[in-house]
Amino acid sequence: MTGKRTATSDLWWKNAVIYCLDVQTFLDTDGDGCGDFTGLTERIDYLAGLGVTCLWLMPCYPSPERDDGYDISDFYAVDEKLGTLGDFTELVRTAQDRGIRVIIDLVVNHTSHRHPWFESARKGRDARFHDHYVWADEKPEGEEQLVFPGEEQSNWAWAEEAERWYFHRFYAEQPDLDTANPAVRDEIAKIGGFWLALGVVGYRIDAVPFLLEEVSGPEGEYKDPHSLVRELSAYLTRRRGDAVLLGEVNLPYDKAIEFFGTAGDELNMMFNFPANQAMYLSLARKDSAPLAEALRSMPDIPTECQWANFVRNHDELTLDQLSDEERDEVFAAFGPEESMQVYGRGLRRRLPSMLDNDEDRIRLVYSLMFSLPGTPTLFYGEEIGMSENLAIEGRLSSRSPMQWSAEPHAGFSTAPDGARLCRPLPEDHSANVAGQRRDPQSLLNWMERLIRQRKECPELGWGTFTVLHAEGPVLAHRCDWDGSAVVAVHNLADRKAEVTLSLDCDRLEDLLGADDHDPGKKLTLAPYGYHWYRVR
Repeated sequence: MTGKRTATSDLWWKNAVIYCLDVQTFLDTDGDGCGDFTGLTERIDYLAGLGVTCLWLMPCYPSPERDDGYDISDFYAVDEKLGTLGDFTELVRTAQDRGIRVIIDLVVNHTSHRHPWFESARKGRDARFHDHYVWADEKPEGEEQLVFPGEEQSNWAWAEEAERWYFHRFYAEQPDLDTANPAVRDEIAKIGGFWLALGVVGYRIDAVPFLLEEVSGPEGEYKDPHSLVRELSAYLTRRRGDAVLLGEVNLPYDKAIEFFGTAGDELNMMFNFPANQAMYLSLARKDSAPLAEALRSMPDIPTECQWANFVRNHDELTLDQLSDEERDEVFAAFGPEESMQVYGRGLRRRLPSMLDNDEDRIRLVYSLMFSLPGTPTLFYGEEIGMSENLAIEGRLSSRSPMQWSAEPHAGFSTAPDGARLCRPLPEDHSANVAGQRRDPQSLLNWMERLIRQRKECPELGWGTFTVLHAEGPVLAHRCDWDGSAVVAVHNLADRKAEVTLSLDCDRLEDLLGADDHDPGKKLTLAPYGYHWYRVR
């Protein structure tokens, strides 16, 4: 797996609209209570109508489901409860026909303990795949680095047959692969090439910093762990010129930027965790300062690269980059009960619940996210204001079934009444697609209009970003690109606010309404008010 990134693309990810979903919780067509590829394929036109241009599928590989599919037992197949590889390729073909690219999760920092590699490896140090994993004869001492504190007590587990300890950063059922091993790196490339051949256009890479940590290997070997991502990027780009790598890198900017590579030759996209966490602190304080500070500190990135912005990802709403005091502020505002929190670092709630279903405030937050420099990313159900189900344990609380209608099981499943679904619906599942489609003022119809306007503002994906005003509750920022500019203004408070935008232009054309503005005059913002303007 070697080579240099030479192929080019139109950098489609710079101005995409990404939609993340879990196939098993999206639409069930065979009545078994579990979503499937056939159901998702039936809803591709819904996603196209919403304005989605990139569909991100959470893991759909065979799995014992210890970690919601992230514990994979076969990288070259799909979970049979979701359908067949034929169903998967039909989904990809249909999405492409509607102008939607498909990316999938690439989870190669570990496998399931039931993967054939580990079942071989645990038989002894002479087993064929033993060196695919990280082993120790004596349990290492030192600080534990647990992803799930309280659920696991150590990063090391005992393999009886091998009579050795193996390393796992997640659950004990997820032994870590040794990415310092060239054979493992070659296998990762083969996995990437396999799914590209089936039509996917790239990957969301899980927990990238963990993937690159040098946990074993001879001293001095692979001194540059980033070579793994560089080689993978070059390989995939040779196979498909528009291939993309979207990385989960929850680190401060000064460390995260390393994962783009010095020449944009590693990750193409990266989730903007610092801005997301600062946004929630600003929302809790009703003060733009924390978010403005984070945005001003965003480093310059290679032209080929992009930040991915989000309101709510598919795990907990992580707040680990905030100080203990700041995190407590966000907890107090949006999840004061212990049952709403997880691992002491995050929240288990979706946005509408956190904001007491205040429609004005909900729309403010999505307007803000879509206007930030980068590519917007939605988690399924956000467009209708779905809530979480705290009765579902841990991080799965936000992954309840999609709510399509007022029919039984919220239209998610054709299973008989009383049948057990893959996950239970929230107690209040009144928000649904069918009902909101009939209401011109619904969140769904508003979201469609917002996405359409975002796609007509390439400045937000390609432009140079500037904070114009950040005082009290008001944040105003500007993106300039190719001789044009867009300005966005947001009031984070529940009271009116005023701001003067000193801009050298004739007028500001309102993109979300009909209230054009003279930049020389004071602008009055309603409580939780917002505007997008094109500079004329």
